[in-house]
Amino acid sequence: MRILMVASEVAPFAKTGGLADVLGALPRALARLGHDVEVVMPRYRGVTAGDRVGRITVRLGDRNLEAGVFAVSNDGVRTVFIEQPSYFDREGLYGEGGRDYPDSPERFAFLGHAALRWSTLTGARYDVVHGHDWQAGGLAALIGTPGAAHPLAHVPMVFTIHNLAYQGLFDPSWLPVLGFSPTLMSLDGMEYWNQASYLKAGIMFSRVITTVSPRYAAEIQTPEYGFGFDGILRSQADRLVGILNGIDYDQWSPASDPHLPVPFDAGNLSGKVAAKRHALESFGIQPNEAAMGRPLVGLVSRLVDQKGFDLVADASEELLGLDATFVLLGTGDARYEALWRNLSAVHSDRVGARLGFDEGLAHVIEGGSDMFLMPSRFEPCGLNQMYSMRYGTVPVVRATGGLADTVRDFDPATGDGTGFTFTDYSSKAMLGALTRAIDTYRRADVWRAIQLAGMREDHSWTTSAHEYVSVYERAQELQQKRGGPAGKAVRA
Repeated sequence: MRILMVASEVAPFAKTGGLADVLGALPRALARLGHDVEVVMPRYRGVTAGDRVGRITVRLGDRNLEAGVFAVSNDGVRTVFIEQPSYFDREGLYGEGGRDYPDSPERFAFLGHAALRWSTLTGARYDVVHGHDWQAGGLAALIGTPGAAHPLAHVPMVFTIHNLAYQGLFDPSWLPVLGFSPTLMSLDGMEYWNQASYLKAGIMFSRVITTVSPRYAAEIQTPEYGFGFDGILRSQADRLVGILNGIDYDQWSPASDPHLPVPFDAGNLSGKVAAKRHALESFGIQPNEAAMGRPLVGLVSRLVDQKGFDLVADASEELLGLDATFVLLGTGDARYEALWRNLSAVHSDRVGARLGFDEGLAHVIEGGSDMFLMPSRFEPCGLNQMYSMRYGTVPVVRATGGLADTVRDFDPATGDGTGFTFTDYSSKAMLGALTRAIDTYRRADVWRAIQLAGMREDHSWTTSAHEYVSVYERAQELQQKRGGPAGKAVRA
């Protein structure tokens, strides 16, 4: 197949979270299966990859806007960058100072229009278009609305929801400015409680909707996790598929990770000792006998409520009472940054914090930690729990979304399990799971068995890529059978 993907971020070129990791790995996994993949993304400030391959004129409403086009090919995947400085040459990808850019509807409408304009000029024939998250929802409206005149209107679209909490909402007055018909403000269009929603456009105008784990696909059809879209998604349940994300085994392998001081694998875990020492030193914690003897609990995360940091804040005193050391890498809400800054200053022998992001240090934490804590309120898929198991680091997670799909709670009666889970969203439940893990850590043989069970799990992209191919084939079949609008009218 020839596949056109459109996304707002792609690793290693631009990244704020897991979406970029997926877009960095899934296209390459598809290419290894013999498919031809082209990924279109913005050329943000700081992106230097690619050679100039052309220039396009994009019609946006009643305006003609120029854009440069750059491209680079790696591992069988061609990444195309759309250069439009007024939209993408900015400090942040989506906003600054904790606020979204007010013209985000325009920026990502432009991306969709530009992707289609470029794909038309190349003369390539695509078998499927695959959009990711709300930033690609406008793309679905451009080619999926009934009677769309675009040359790609005959090509089926697949739309992936990576995080339902982000819905791309904006005032309907934007529609004509962005080149969309006002008729899209309808029940079976983009209308969502008197606002326009790119996310809803992606859902309603795509042939198949996917999300990033089977459990999350079920959860988002409930009021608790649906963020107001549960009714819409229940009405489209026959087109909704949960496919678990994979992880990039080339980038995440303890046997060849350049960020670790000593390589290791399931056959020889001795290198984890050197990695633990290196992790402690990286945070200014003396790796003495006491520190090396205590379990090291790692966290790499956005510091926001979704990731469970309200639980961590509520239980901070109790966490310090546990016989463990904590190291954190991340950035997010000011109150959580202040908490961790204070904890690391007052308890510098037991807590280390680095506020920001450092890819190399993330690998060091995964390799050197004994446990990895993910107490998420909700988690569409999660990647760090899979990185952790790959590195012999035992995850302690809340059983939600992809965390529930990937981590098996350790059962002392049978000896089965790859980590420690809890169900209730409470600091008490989190502390209970962490205490169980710390107690089990003292039983070296049992702990080693849990580590090895996690390392034997297969979370590579190969299986997931095959599932996406099946989705693409299904989208083609639906396109041939129906030909008309993808979704059906529903009130949230």
